[in-house]
Amino acid sequence: MKRLLASTFLAASVYALAGSAQAAECGKVSIAEMNWASAGVAAYVDKAILENGYGCDVTLVTGDTMPTFTSMNEKSEPDIAPELWVNAVRIPLDKAIEEDRLIEAAPLLSDGGVEGWWIPKFIADEHPDIKTVQDALKHPDLFPAPEDPSKGAVYNCPSGWNCQISTANLYRALGAEKEGFDLVDTGSAAGLDGSIANAFEKKKGWLGYYWAPTAILGKYEMVKLSFGVENDKEEWDKCTAVPDCPDPKVNSYPVSDVYTVVTKDFSENNAVAMDYLKTRKWDNQTVGKVLAWMDDNQGTNEEAAEHFLENYEDMWTKWVSPETAEKVKAAL
Repeated sequence: MKRLLASTFLAASVYALAGSAQAAECGKVSIAEMNWASAGVAAYVDKAILENGYGCDVTLVTGDTMPTFTSMNEKSEPDIAPELWVNAVRIPLDKAIEEDRLIEAAPLLSDGGVEGWWIPKFIADEHPDIKTVQDALKHPDLFPAPEDPSKGAVYNCPSGWNCQISTANLYRALGAEKEGFDLVDTGSAAGLDGSIANAFEKKKGWLGYYWAPTAILGKYEMVKLSFGVENDKEEWDKCTAVPDCPDPKVNSYPVSDVYTVVTKDFSENNAVAMDYLKTRKWDNQTVGKVLAWMDDNQGTNEEAAEHFLENYEDMWTKWVSPETAEKVKAAL
């Protein structure tokens, strides 16, 4: 019995030491939990995989684009921003990369952050001739305005958001009013989401601004229309995104680069975690479905991350070794 207890204790000690060695190899990791859903879920996915798969000691810290970037750039804290929309900080980020303070890892959103004007897929299927925004504007009867069904409606971005400016300018550039369309102010993100849900419930047409990845696009099948031109960045910066630009031209929304960004110190001291962060990425359709589940179930970021890990093994197990994947599965 003494020999049995001794061998059991020895085995447990070896296991504990192995776990400690792995944790030491990875060490402490701080991750920014940004204050929007897709980034919050990504932070918890990273936490689960780094803790359970690599033995890291992970701490989540509240974040937002500018405060997190500034803190990482000036203080090297936190270590990781899983979902940084880099267009908002492109110039200072390029400088920080050039001066060896920050590193871009994988593009977390493989499709990038997408904005545009969308219609329901059931409308696109019924009217295959509608490929562009200009095509849609020929059919005001398919997209009735809520206050005056004799007119068409273009639903605008929520009040106070930058996209409200660009949508209004594109509405004018396209001559949508002359085509019989009103520009509808939805007031808020909830109002915009509600207008889409209502259109699908009543099987009515809907045309307007939206972006991906989001829960709404994970829940309702929408088709993004072309503006018939490529994005003209110079025109966008000097007019499309400028309030009350006197002479807006038709333009396309830019695709936003969305990367995982880490501090240089972290990248040099944590090769184990960097191998993972250089590999993992997901597409907007997957993110949309996870966010839709989260919305339907009133789930937290952590619960949505667990839902992803349990239901999308074919995706995330490609980000890690088979041995690491088994550790994460066992923890779930």
